[in-house]
Amino acid sequence: MAAESYKRQDLIIRKAGEDDLPALVDFQVKLALHVAGPPAQKLKKKERKRLLEILSAALLDKDKLLVVAELPDAGLVGMAYLYIWRSQGIWEQAGDHVFKSGIIDDIWVEPDFRKLGIFSAMLKQLIAFAEQRDVPELILEYAISNKEADATWKRLGFEVTGVRAAAFTSLVKAKLNAGRTA
Repeated sequence: MAAESYKRQDLIIRKAGEDDLPALVDFQVKLALHVAGPPAQKLKKKERKRLLEILSAALLDKDKLLVVAELPDAGLVGMAYLYIWRSQGIWEQAGDHVFKSGIIDDIWVEPDFRKLGIFSAMLKQLIAFAEQRDVPELILEYAISNKEADATWKRLGFEVTGVRAAAFTSLVKAKLNAGRTA
């Protein structure tokens, strides 16, 4: 089915199943390449297996939701993934209860099917899942260089709240050790 013949009532948003896993790995690869840009890379067999195992485990976890968007004549055209993260939340509220956040890990819609409401339909499912579990906030991460994602998330009310920095453990350890001798 071509995107131009898509009808909103044809769209099926459903919880992903084991049979969907190979397509979900492919979507994750496309998402990673979209963010990273060229040169295109091929996923190693070992990494594909690892991703399949992670996604398979996610299907069984009550604190994770993996949904797919499906069109009858096109097959799977998108995926969305949310998991619940718990923290003591000492800065977020008074009291000693656990604070929960819904982490939007991945959302992908095939390029030919974008701007047709599929993204919104999947996001609504993630929000419903979060609300059912008393999750008051959603958190996500995206590359600021991804202008399309940046505009979309900001339009939906997401605001940049911090900066994420990353370093290899070995590098931090080396820097700490170098600091002792200086």
